[in-house]
Amino acid sequence: MRVLIAFDKFKDSLAARQAGELAARALRGSHGDWKLDPSPLSDGGEGFAEILAQAAGGRLQRFPVTGPRGGTVEAAIGLAPVGRIPAAARDLLGLGGDGKGEAAVVEMAAASGLQLLLPELRDPWQTTTHGTGQLIRAAAELGARIIVLGVGGSATSDLGLGALGALGYEFLTSTGDKLRPPIPARWTRLARIEGEVFASIPPIRIACDVDNPLLGPNGAAAVYGPQKGLKREDAGRLESEGARMAGLLCAHCGKPPGLAGEPGAGAAGGTAFGLMAGANARLLPGFDMVAAWLGLDARLAAADLVITGEGRFDDSSLSGKGPGALVRRALALGKQVHVFAGQIAVSEAPAGLRLHPVTPAGTPLEAALREAPRNLAAAIQAAFPVGG
Repeated sequence: MRVLIAFDKFKDSLAARQAGELAARALRGSHGDWKLDPSPLSDGGEGFAEILAQAAGGRLQRFPVTGPRGGTVEAAIGLAPVGRIPAAARDLLGLGGDGKGEAAVVEMAAASGLQLLLPELRDPWQTTTHGTGQLIRAAAELGARIIVLGVGGSATSDLGLGALGALGYEFLTSTGDKLRPPIPARWTRLARIEGEVFASIPPIRIACDVDNPLLGPNGAAAVYGPQKGLKREDAGRLESEGARMAGLLCAHCGKPPGLAGEPGAGAAGGTAFGLMAGANARLLPGFDMVAAWLGLDARLAAADLVITGEGRFDDSSLSGKGPGALVRRALALGKQVHVFAGQIAVSEAPAGLRLHPVTPAGTPLEAALREAPRNLAAAIQAAFPVGG
């Protein structure tokens, strides 16, 4: 039996790699003859840089950067030899075939992420993407040929203006004062934009699996604002100010206003839009890129059994990202597929999919997070007992 073990993170509890290691250890105890193929997954949030860099035999380099509410945090850039990235992923990234140089993998969550803030400090009016821009600039200074940016898990709704401020732009009041950083709380004072992205910045590719536009009922503020601390009564104000900022940026950069309506423009509080407008970034389907980078299609074809999961597996998980996308590919190949998750809330599971809730019913959240390692191992052992 050949088993592909491909977990995403259990948020606030287990990293993707840890979850996979726990599952592998449990299986070795009951099925020592099985051949295990571990492959941690990432949706572009926590773990993105490490997982992709290590898969390509690369390295991590850490930098002090501005955190989501100021101060300093240490964040890592993944640096991967282009020649070690599978050809399918190089093609998606537009790298060509010479294999020279390094690709930099930047993880927005490491510099501007929600997990960096206590719940009471989560407020999209006050948060900035400046640290993400600093990571992009640091990668350029290291000579990276391309930036691969994962935008999951952000704490921000600043349209990426903070990042652009680290990449050459200036944001000015009507009297010429500079807004540093240009957080949404200061947008009423922002009158004009100057500058352009530094010539040294290489092409930026954003791994993105959401299709939300920047504005409107499915936009950044409406859909993602609440999880970042946006109060319901403030949503309209953030939306209107965001529309004004988008207009200023498009006018300054010579981009059509319709760019704000592009699918994915609302990702990471509009960071995708800002980098498309101000740095000519391109969006890539995130799971397709990760799957190509990790060689998942070949590994799926070789597997008899697929085990995956994450902290919460619900209907949105099946919409094309992370474990849900892996599930659909595996089922299409006729594989046995098992999902283990802290919470499972799927209204209609695809035929053949076996779902395993890890957390015992009635467990308080704090205990569920603390006991996730033990509960995951127990669930794996129950699903695949000795002799089973």
